[in-house]
Parts: sequence; C-alpha cells; structure tokens
Amino acid sequence: MNIGFISTRLAGTDGVSLEANKLATVLKGMGHAVFYCAGELSGDLPGLLAEELHFTDPTAVELGRRAFAGSGDDFELLHDIRQRARVLKEPLHTFLSEFQIDFVIAQNIFAIPMQLPLAQALAEVIQECGLPGLAHNHDLYWERERFASNCIASFLDKYFPPDLPLLQQAVINSAAQRALKQRRGLHSILIPNVFDFETDPPVIDDYNSDFRQAIYVKPDDKLILQPTRVIPRKGIELSIELLARLNDPRTKLIITHEAGDEGFEYLHHLQQMAREQQVDMRYLANRIGDKRGRDGEGNKMYSLWDSYVHADFVTYPSFIEGFGNALIETVYFRKPALVNRYPVYVDDIGPKGFLFAEVEGAINDQAVEKVRHWLNEPSEVKKVVDHNFQLGSIYYSYRALAACLEAVLSAVN
Repeated sequence: MNIGFISTRLAGTDGVSLEANKLATVLKGMGHAVFYCAGELSGDLPGLLAEELHFTDPTAVELGRRAFAGSGDDFELLHDIRQRARVLKEPLHTFLSEFQIDFVIAQNIFAIPMQLPLAQALAEVIQECGLPGLAHNHDLYWERERFASNCIASFLDKYFPPDLPLLQQAVINSAAQRALKQRRGLHSILIPNVFDFETDPPVIDDYNSDFRQAIYVKPDDKLILQPTRVIPRKGIELSIELLARLNDPRTKLIITHEAGDEGFEYLHHLQQMAREQQVDMRYLANRIGDKRGRDGEGNKMYSLWDSYVHADFVTYPSFIEGFGNALIETVYFRKPALVNRYPVYVDDIGPKGFLFAEVEGAINDQAVEKVRHWLNEPSEVKKVVDHNFQLGSIYYSYRALAACLEAVLSAVN
C-alpha cells in the first residue's frame, strides 16, 4: 500500500514530525511504501514539497489572525477560507496522483487550526476521492486557550476534526479520546508517543565525543537537558528554579530546541531569570538539530540524540503536553528526570509505574533533594532508569505501535 503523510511541516524536532517519522518507520517495516506532502520537508523525504501548506504561509497567518480575534460566525472570512482551500487542493491532488496514494495520514491538520484552509481542502479531497485515511490528532484545538475566542465556530465544528466515513480518528491521550467522543461524538483509537525500544540507544562515538567540549561543559559538570521547544507551556522557568535551588556550580542547563514558534519574548524572559538566579543556562539551538551535519557557515551540528547521550539529567517541567515525546525519549535513553505532573502524565503515564522526581506546578524540597541524590549516586540512578526502560518497552515501543496500525489498516480492508 502507498501511504501518504500530509502535514504543514514534517521536518525538525517538533513532536508531530518526530512521531510521524516513527509511524512511517513502523509502516515501512510492515511492507508499505511511504510518501510525504507538507509545507516543509526534511531533505531526504520522498514526496511533494508545497510551501503554501505551511502554517507560516502568509495567507494562513492572516486568516488565522482574523479567525481568532472575535466571536460569532464571520461569513466573509469563511468565504475567504473556502477560496484559499480551492487553491490548496491543487498540490494535494498532485501529490495523491503522482505517488498513487492508497491511504492518507493527516498529521495534526485536523487538530490545531493554524492552517484553516488546508483542513477544509484536505477534508474535501478525501471525500471527493473516496480515499481512506487516518487523522492523527496530536493537539485538539479546544485544548489551547489561544483558540478559545473565535469567529468561526461552525467551521471548527465541521473540520477540526471532520466526520468522514472513511477517515479514522486517532488521538495521543485518553483525555482527548474522551473529549472527542463527548464534543463531537467521534470514536477514536489511542496512539501514544512511542520509541524504538527494541534497538539499543546510541552511545558516545567518534562524532559526538567532543560534544561537551564544543559547548564548553567540563567532563565533571552535570549536564541538565531541557529537550523541548522554548514556549511558555514547557515551564522552563521551573528548570531554572531547580538548578538555582540545587546551588551546584557543576550544573549546566542545556536548551536544545529553537525559540520562535510563539515569538522570542519567553526566551528573553528565561535568559533574564537565569542571570538573576545565577544559573548557567545555554541556549544551543544553533548547535543541536534533528540530525548531524554542518550549518551554513560550516560549523559542526550535533543531533538531539547526541545531547541525550551526554546528559546527566533531564528536566520535563511542562504544564501542558499532548502526550510527552521527550519524556518517553528520556526513558529510552535511560536518563533520570524531573516531571511536572501535567494532566496527561497524571492520566496516562504516571499510573504505569515510572519513577521520576515529580512536582505539581512548583519546585519543592523533596524533588530538589531527590535530584541532588540522583546526580551524586550513579548506582541508584541505574536501578531507576532500568526500571523505567522496561516499562517503556512494554507500553511505548514500536511493537505496540505496530499493533495499533495493523488494526487501522485492517479496518480499511
């Protein structure tokens, strides 16, 4: 079967792109061919690059600005969205035809309304072509406060996500599963974030052996990894507070991902906070990417995985997460972690029995002492991370994902 992944962006280290790649890996292992269509694609992905599908497309941005600045239905805006959707259907039809797509997987297109006309365009194309598919919904719009006020309520009810006979729905946590049923009457399957637990994690090698030296971290320093985007809901101020309260000059907070998805104000706030609390925070998005290589000036780039290999500890203080890709990644790399008990963690992950230093929206003395203990007792840490790895291999492995996808494709047949 030829399976087509469609999204606004399938590149970089954001959660949607990472999880799409994992689905693709499992599907290829099952014998299917995989192709991609998005407004941004990693260079080695086979498929169609259509920049007008990106969520940063100027028309999409302007339509979104108008949509989430009022209330009631704005019929002129709905007309403009419809007109733009007609334009976006062209590259979608080209992609489906050129790569003879049998099954579509829509990555978050019907979940987060940052490309409104694309949602309408893809829904209409799926219906017109009688094409079966899966809507892989990572973040449903009602979970985000910034989409609460809008003037396209009927449009959101129709397309986020759409109720189509041949389109199956998938969500990444049980709360979303319940909400989708209650709000829209739509049944959905649960596809949590996963990792390839059957393959051993990478180790220090010839390429990444100089990572600490390259970022000016001493061999005996404690590298505390914050492997998330720099946006407010990630709660990175809690990581800064943790290091301030540890009061250990060996600790260095490493920020791996780029800021900018929601502006740079939050990054500047964190930098100021770190200076005031005398925390050594390194923003290393210019040295860490989704893969190894060289930047435009020839400087050596490390992968996100290279940073995990050298990390002593991981902070995951998010207030809200669709699931928690970086947390499962941390389990895979056998690293100890601090976790803010965000709702999905409380519902879906914590009850599995994982061992983390936990906080409830604020750093507490118990968590600080547990982190301090783990940083200084490697033998104790090994017991903890091995326990977490075993649970991860049961619940969040590629083997578990393959079982989900087999059920999805069996329903089509």
